[in-house]
Amino acid sequence: MTAVIESEEHKALRSAVAALGKRYGRDYLTRTIAEGKPLTELWAEAGKLGYLGVNLPEEHGGGGGGITELSIVLEELGAAGSPLLMLVVSPAICGTVISRFGTEEQKRTWLPGLADGTRLMAFGITEPDAGSNSHRITTTARRDGADWLLTGRKVFISGVDMADAVLVVGRTEDARTGRLKPCLFIVPTDAEGFQKHPIDMELNAAEKQFELVLDDVRLPADALVGDEDAGLLQLFAGLNPERIMTAAFAIGMGRYALTKAIEYARDRTVWKAPIGAHQAIAHPLAQAHIDLELARLMMQKAAHLYDAGDDIGAGEAANMAKYAAGEACVKAVDQAVHTLGGNGLTREYGLASLITAARVARIAPVSREMILNYVSHQTLGLPKSY
Repeated sequence: MTAVIESEEHKALRSAVAALGKRYGRDYLTRTIAEGKPLTELWAEAGKLGYLGVNLPEEHGGGGGGITELSIVLEELGAAGSPLLMLVVSPAICGTVISRFGTEEQKRTWLPGLADGTRLMAFGITEPDAGSNSHRITTTARRDGADWLLTGRKVFISGVDMADAVLVVGRTEDARTGRLKPCLFIVPTDAEGFQKHPIDMELNAAEKQFELVLDDVRLPADALVGDEDAGLLQLFAGLNPERIMTAAFAIGMGRYALTKAIEYARDRTVWKAPIGAHQAIAHPLAQAHIDLELARLMMQKAAHLYDAGDDIGAGEAANMAKYAAGEACVKAVDQAVHTLGGNGLTREYGLASLITAARVARIAPVSREMILNYVSHQTLGLPKSY
């Protein structure tokens, strides 16, 4: 049965991370973004305290927990106004894939650094012409002696400028059938033939987005992660944590916005009463809180299933959690801005920038429409239209 009441250890972790987030807060985030810098100080301190690698194995420098614990870290940092987007990527996707499927050498090389924050890995799956369809990926790897040669393009890859390597999803040819099958490769960002180009985004974030061009990037045989014939399993072992962590990101952001709105509704007085006393203000905020709590329950269920090794059950729950959290986040941010009225659009209150940021949870890493497709096909058994 899924535990819906958090353990004392989880409560303590939540409290400790919340205290760290409060020391940095929204002002740190906005100042760092304005300076065009990454969130280096917060990342380093979170790593030193063991929060970045709380989901990774203890024998490789991690905390020995799971996605349940890592989602708590991201949610609480987000609720404090300083979410670390690369938590979704470096320890959750890349760290999970390497710890589950990597060789002992890959684990020794990468996991301790991913756990303490001294090394960072990006994740490259999205392509210009493939969109959400991972079966249409055209980045291909072919053998050249003992090496691999990797060629292709990727878009909307987060944090490549900060990363030591990118875990790239490519495809190799099956020797028996000649068909292409997915495989994952660790590609150093300083490899010859590896190019990164920043994408000009209107979304203000500390983590930049990049297009990658891979032009016959030569990789040693041990750059391949896991079994060459089990690429799809390994890929989805990373995508489920990604969805769960995106839900945590969205819930944290929604909680931050809601907290600001509640504070304002308590203090702002019109006609001799705080505006929060009026049901037209109070009820929408209450509804936003309920939606966020419901999304968190589904996220906790998904994390529990994933950590218990139920990949199929986790896949369904992770998609639902990401959908619910994205919707709840957008509604919470919209209601928060609306509660503050004109003040909600000022730089002083810092909510207006969340209007754009909240939409990310609806779009990435998979759109809400594709999640509805997944649920209608996989859960409800309805036929596909494509």
